[in-house]
Amino acid sequence: MGIHTPNDTDKLRHTDELVAAVTMTASQLAQAVGRFDGDKAAMVLAAVRTAQRAFSELDACDDVIDEASKTGRRIADRLSGLLATEAVAEIPAQLDALEATSAAARNTAATRTLVNRLLALEEQTERTLPTVRRLSASELPSLPSAYRDDDGFEDLMAMAAREEELAPRLQEAHAARLAVVSEHLVHVVRQAAASGFADETFATDSVYEARQAYELWLQCLAERKRDLG
Repeated sequence: MGIHTPNDTDKLRHTDELVAAVTMTASQLAQAVGRFDGDKAAMVLAAVRTAQRAFSELDACDDVIDEASKTGRRIADRLSGLLATEAVAEIPAQLDALEATSAAARNTAATRTLVNRLLALEEQTERTLPTVRRLSASELPSLPSAYRDDDGFEDLMAMAAREEELAPRLQEAHAARLAVVSEHLVHVVRQAAASGFADETFATDSVYEARQAYELWLQCLAERKRDLG
């Protein structure tokens, strides 16, 4: 949006056009870009230059957010594969990368707020974000157990036989629990990536829930090992 004037006549014409296009009063312009001893044309030119710098800053922030979104989607893909293969040792590094990516995008928040306010774009940038759903162990499929049977057992042999009978269902339940947590974790990351981690609260809550989901996934692994060996 640069202003190029080959001679004084063109410069004067462009300046007059800018002044005519501005609906702000001289007093309002002075408050926005500083005082210029009543020279409204100079104030208009300063406002244009300020807007140019503001849009450049906004473009730079958008580039950071776009890159964060791409990185977040890649992290979600990697997490999906690592959870499926139960590569426990490799998952924390991905969560660390997620947090770093989120932080880089969140660091643009102050600049974006200031620029949007300067350009009167605040209403245009507002949008409703999905909520970050919390997943707890109580929401997972229950684990079958002979201890929950209504009928009592006369001896340990009878209970052992019942446990053996329930083994296939127990294995399926453990698999289902792990699947639910894995899907939730990946969904949280994909959801955050879709927003580019641009909203500070949403991004922070998403990273926190991703870590909580990982801890729940580890708990499910431990429970499976306890029950199935």
